[in-house]
Amino acid sequence: MMKRLVSILVVLSLSLSAEAQCAMCRATLENNVSNGDVGIAAGINLGILYLFVAPYLAVAVLGYLWYKTSKANERNQYRETPLVR
Repeated sequence: MMKRLVSILVVLSLSLSAEAQCAMCRATLENNVSNGDVGIAAGINLGILYLFVAPYLAVAVLGYLWYKTSKANERNQYRETPLVR
């Protein structure tokens, strides 16, 4: 129970620092866009998309590998099972 509580506290503390960083990025981007420099904003938006897609891509690859492995194991299991008469 104590490990679970510590894990939850660690996760919550990490998310708080992430929100603070987002506020800093937003202020910087608003300042740059108001000065006419949209290149930095486009770069940060692209970086956000990469960060958004990466976990879903990793889960999709792991799911695909799990699916292929389970199908291969299923085929091998049927080949090794002798026919009973």
